[in-house]
Amino acid sequence: MMCRMKKISTKTLIIGAGPAGLAAAMELSKAGKDFMVIERQSRVGGLAKTYEFKEGDLIFRTDTGPHRFFSKNQYLYEFIEDILHEQWIQVKRQTRQFIGGKFYDYPVNAVQALRNIGPVRAIRILFDYGVAKIRYSVFKKPIRNFADYVYSRFGKSLGDFNMINYTEKIWGISSEEIHEDWASQRIKGLSITSLAKDMAMKVFGRANKNKPKSLVDTFYYPELGTGLIYESIKDRLESEGYIIMLNTEPRKVLHRNNRIRSVICTSPDGEIEIECEQVIESVPVKEFINLLEPKPPARIVELQKKLRYRSQAYLFITLNQESVTPDQWIYFPEKENPIGRLSEMRNFSHAMSPVGKTSLFLEFFCTEGDATWNMTADELFEEAITHLEACGFTDRSKVRTYYHIREKNVYPIYDLEYKDYLGTIKTYLDKFENLYYIGRPGRFRYNNQDHSLEMGMLAAKGIIDGVKYDIESVGSEKEYYESGNLKTKQTQS
Repeated sequence: MMCRMKKISTKTLIIGAGPAGLAAAMELSKAGKDFMVIERQSRVGGLAKTYEFKEGDLIFRTDTGPHRFFSKNQYLYEFIEDILHEQWIQVKRQTRQFIGGKFYDYPVNAVQALRNIGPVRAIRILFDYGVAKIRYSVFKKPIRNFADYVYSRFGKSLGDFNMINYTEKIWGISSEEIHEDWASQRIKGLSITSLAKDMAMKVFGRANKNKPKSLVDTFYYPELGTGLIYESIKDRLESEGYIIMLNTEPRKVLHRNNRIRSVICTSPDGEIEIECEQVIESVPVKEFINLLEPKPPARIVELQKKLRYRSQAYLFITLNQESVTPDQWIYFPEKENPIGRLSEMRNFSHAMSPVGKTSLFLEFFCTEGDATWNMTADELFEEAITHLEACGFTDRSKVRTYYHIREKNVYPIYDLEYKDYLGTIKTYLDKFENLYYIGRPGRFRYNNQDHSLEMGMLAAKGIIDGVKYDIESVGSEKEYYESGNLKTKQTQS
């Protein structure tokens, strides 16, 4: 005799317990609304979760990729302060690039950079910048891709030196195949002129309130890692009686007459069908399209196949070493070095490593199923330690142990045609009257943590007010700056 599938119901079903989903849950809870959350992983936080590794009596922590918190939206600060209270700190940012065996400050220190590259290369950079201004400003060469965007603002020599190489390393494709939108979201407002202005204002001791986000030099960070925000939200919601189901994955999204009726999931207790009146979801677009039943039109199914993501492999190395660098991040633009970015977690918060010990979180950009993705922990470590030793960061004698982590669908790939097919897919999804798709994976948009939080809040507000707000507008300001209003708090230097 076959067992009948268990059925439950809720007013709003939230699929995904990352920043966007949990922000929506918090806002709905404040309004006393009925909802439940499902999450396919065993932890909340999505790409902003924090791992805790115990080695005897010692505890090492790391985020899934380092996160800094900065926003224009004062409500976000109040939102997180209400959750964490005093468990977050203000951190002085230090970020550098490691190129050709030398460190380069980021934001750029012109004197240091000129000293490192030497007069011949400096002249070449200035010459190329002049050529670019003539080509793009005088002769109006159109901006067709990421390469054009960078060259028009920095010239070819400087653009290749610290932006083009790293971007191609992230995406695994030529910068000429990358849409200019990537630049608009990540380096909007950044140019040689903005760098010079920022440096001049620092020299004269004046605050540059409108500096581009890439130049912001102070940020907030939860004392025990970014995941503390989301674990704290989970604890609060559960204490209020709300259900958060982990290890629960959607298998089918059933719909009729432009409304989602229910979602069939697999859970630790078997298959369940969750009936709902509203759905907030942050499932990667490709996956969500494939979950719909009845299936979408053939054209939508074909278009979703064009959406591509880059994934990441991570190696977290714990060390019998007090410190490696003073930096939170170090970038490795050169393609010869397989490491994309290095983060020393104790420089975000001393509580991330035991006293007298430190750790390194290494990121490797890859595509699911490629050679890097398929490497074992030992293989990835051997590749990493070879380059860390060659660069003079540490050596294997100081290594305690290492941990291997993988994440799929980390970066949506902005190829030259992505807007066309993504726009068609979103037009189709927008026909569902009770669907709110949010977050980086849900909207196929490379947005920051603060934007994901805002998307979740706006989706919840739409349900509370009975209005569908424009989630696409979050973080898409023409001039986007991470110039949030910082209060005076404890600072880690």
